[in-house]
Amino acid sequence: MEDVASIISSADEHMNKAITHLEIELVKIRAGKANPQMLDGIMVDYYGSPMPINQVANISVMDARTLSIQPWEKNMLQPIERAIIAANIGINPQNDGVNIRIFLPPLTEERRKELVKRCQNEGEHSKVAIRNIRRDAIENIKKLQKNGLSEDASKDAEAEVQQITDKFIAFVEKHLSSKEKEIMSV
Repeated sequence: MEDVASIISSADEHMNKAITHLEIELVKIRAGKANPQMLDGIMVDYYGSPMPINQVANISVMDARTLSIQPWEKNMLQPIERAIIAANIGINPQNDGVNIRIFLPPLTEERRKELVKRCQNEGEHSKVAIRNIRRDAIENIKKLQKNGLSEDASKDAEAEVQQITDKFIAFVEKHLSSKEKEIMSV
């Protein structure tokens, strides 16, 4: 029974990580409002080694559609600007010699639909990951059953894994619907 409990808690933990990953990815998809997390994951060449932008500059929100990036070293303006352009996130940085400003244009209806599709795609990746975790957990439970676990205990454990899976799939749906509302609201 301890093995079953560890399989279930491991599945729960891995599914939680899939949800966390989804949340991180959804934050990166802009919804028309300036958000410093949009730049998470963009790496800047800092004296030959890649560094996240937020470790070489201060990123702040000036207003609803403008981000300001103030490098801690003036010679980092060009590498930061190049990194943002290379990231291909659909925004062009404006360099004024001291700061880099990013103006977010209002989203068109077509662009909003594109972003919703990207969100749906991320959600589908999370659902697939959660289902794979469920499959692995159930396989492990069946191995335990072959090694002497009773059939009733095995069925109960599989039902519990399915319950956890349903709960996390519902979390994915909830995150997707709230992000979709955020993107589609003008």
